[in-house]
Amino acid sequence: MTGIERDEIARVTVLGCGTLGASWAALFLAHGLDVAAYDPAPGFAERTAPAIAEARAQLAELGLTGQGALRFHERQADALAGTDFVQENAPENEAVKRALLAEVDRLLPPSVLVASSTSAMLRSAIVADCTRPERILVAHPFHPPHLVPLVEIVAGTPEVAARASRFYARLGRRPVVLNREMPGHIANRLASALYREAVNLVAEGVASVADIDAALCNGPGLRWAAMGPHMTYHLGGGEGGIRHYLDHLGASQVRRWASLGTPDLTSDVKDRIVAGVEAEAAGRSLAELAARRDAALMGILKARVEVAGDDG
Repeated sequence: MTGIERDEIARVTVLGCGTLGASWAALFLAHGLDVAAYDPAPGFAERTAPAIAEARAQLAELGLTGQGALRFHERQADALAGTDFVQENAPENEAVKRALLAEVDRLLPPSVLVASSTSAMLRSAIVADCTRPERILVAHPFHPPHLVPLVEIVAGTPEVAARASRFYARLGRRPVVLNREMPGHIANRLASALYREAVNLVAEGVASVADIDAALCNGPGLRWAAMGPHMTYHLGGGEGGIRHYLDHLGASQVRRWASLGTPDLTSDVKDRIVAGVEAEAAGRSLAELAARRDAALMGILKARVEVAGDDG
């Protein structure tokens, strides 16, 4: 067994240095890992460095002050040389992903894991041109990954899933492993189901965009930061827990499911959503809103306890 297989990862290559790549890089650096960064876009280093610095400052506020070394590379092969792990963040384009992963697979020794971030594509499709597809996995985060702990893992073997899970857990992430691949994985499918009904409520004129958003983040969203839907209804079932809930209140869920909408994103609906979001934003820029989001996430992370999580 090699050192890498014992998860002694010290150097990570970040391929693709947009907002996602910068966030990943900051997390790795804050945990003392060295980072080699590459992006084919001209001048990427000048754009990426400030974003990494900002994210590292946020992580330092959370107590993560590791001093990994950061180096930007002009050639992908140089960024990959001597790496222990690859975090790939190329655009959500199957042809681009397939070609990139095949090239990375060709250049690296077989023991190095390659983690691809894709919000919806299937692992089996993006590894189709790889010689060693078994060492390539999907590791899909939620933005921004240096603050949001979730990492969804889709791997070709249980061994690779376990190795990747150990690595991300070492970084304070919360890996979840899919037993089989599914478009959108877990979290985006849940989010899409919720957003479909949020759009339907706008389309049906039930409430304003701002009030729909407020209903979520001031109600179930608070509970969902600590426990998922199954645990929520387990606690809602009284002394009988989830069995009692499903036996006695499950029918009410079925009735609500039947009433959920299947809206179309017509021009009118899109215009109403855009106007509603602009009203809710109240003149704040995207940068201001992102800063407020990050501050809120940091406050939640400092206070949060996962109801069904590990005590440690």
